[in-house]
Amino acid sequence: MDSPFIHRSSYIDDRVSIGSGTKIWHFCHIQTGAVIGENCTLGQNVNISNRVIIGNGVKIQNNVSVYEGVEIEDDVFLGPSCVFTNDLTPRAGYPKGPANYVPTRVRAGASIGANATIVCGHTIGRCALIGAGAVITSDVPDHALMIGVPARQAGWVCACGKVLDDHWRCACGRSYQPGPDGLEETVCSSKT
Repeated sequence: MDSPFIHRSSYIDDRVSIGSGTKIWHFCHIQTGAVIGENCTLGQNVNISNRVIIGNGVKIQNNVSVYEGVEIEDDVFLGPSCVFTNDLTPRAGYPKGPANYVPTRVRAGASIGANATIVCGHTIGRCALIGAGAVITSDVPDHALMIGVPARQAGWVCACGKVLDDHWRCACGRSYQPGPDGLEETVCSSKT
């Protein structure tokens, strides 16, 4: 098992868990109680707030802050300068504290493009793709392609990231069908 790599310019607070093979680059701050899984990459100037949970294989590009109340599952990609929130009605003079943060969840395999904004209180579905600059103001189904301000669904994407055709098929060979949370991969069964 590879020890985590932490650049000497980064700050790691007490009671933080960082998995093996994880790389934390320049000027990052990992705050108390954060949990970061194995084989993650955190680019320059990433802030992980108190008690945030990040899964395995997550890639966080430069200038991203993951605030308390946000949960990131395995194999998620967070593009440069994407933005999370945790308070729907912030006021500097009337801080609410962590008990009032509104949770956000990014499900396994999802990708969030550069400069996208995720308004708190929503779930980004498995393998969903959020376009650069999009503003998410509602839950996102599994495998949905979301673009615009506010974001609207513009199609469906494969686990590999390619846009699906009108029959929910991908050039890579995978196919999908409607499921309870969006699309789900079709499982082929063979008779012997």
